[in-house]
Amino acid sequence: MAHDDLDSVAAQLYALTPAEFTAARNARAAAATGDLARGIKALRKPVVAAYAVDLLVQAGQLGEALELAAALREAQDDLDAAELTRLGKQRRALVAALARSAADLARDRGVAVSAAAAIEIEATIDAAVRDPRAAAAVLTGRLVRPLAATGIDPVDLDDAVGGTLPGVTAATAAPPPPRDDLARRRARREAEKALREAEHLASEAERRLARTEASLAKARERADHLTQRVAELQADLGRVQADAAVAESAVSDAERESAEALAAAQRARRGVDSARDAVEGDA
Repeated sequence: MAHDDLDSVAAQLYALTPAEFTAARNARAAAATGDLARGIKALRKPVVAAYAVDLLVQAGQLGEALELAAALREAQDDLDAAELTRLGKQRRALVAALARSAADLARDRGVAVSAAAAIEIEATIDAAVRDPRAAAAVLTGRLVRPLAATGIDPVDLDDAVGGTLPGVTAATAAPPPPRDDLARRRARREAEKALREAEHLASEAERRLARTEASLAKARERADHLTQRVAELQADLGRVQADAAVAESAVSDAERESAEALAAAQRARRGVDSARDAVEGDA
């Protein structure tokens, strides 16, 4: 039996509602022969939660969630707590939104989704986001039962998919990283943290240097201006001192001339007095 043939038939059958599944499966099995017929007959009817998730896959709405899953696993590998917290919140919001979308797709096709089924839908999508093996199973679009991730053990995929699930077995579960590898990752994280701190300190030092250089430039500019002003004032002082010396000399000359004029006036007054006395004596 060719697996591709069985998986192709299974994909077509799991696109039908659970109510339509059994009759369609039996009809396809009756039309086939040999191993293919037996394989089709062995396909199990999907439960409502699995059917809703299959619809979500067929609608192509799981791509963003699985990209987030890869980013989340990378953050876990790098032991980046801040990124883990951010991606964890984003994951929970996205899983809840996708679960609602899957339930709506099922209801649009006339399939009732109970509260319990809604919880199973969300758990299945969460498992696909957390576990790459579960993601591979979900992405077949041939899920027959819900999945659940415990966060400790690998997701149980036994009888979870109708048809085959190539390349996904218990043996493919990723082993825990070696202790030496964890030590290297921790060392790298510490080195990256030290680098970020050094870059921060260097950035602060550069900003401080820029501020001090700007202050120094302003101080030099002011000092140059004041030095020039001092020179100008000194030149003005020299001119004023020269003018003052000339004025002092003029004062000295004026005082001398004033003294000579006073002496001349006094002599003239004495001459007038003598002349008056003579006139009065003759009279």
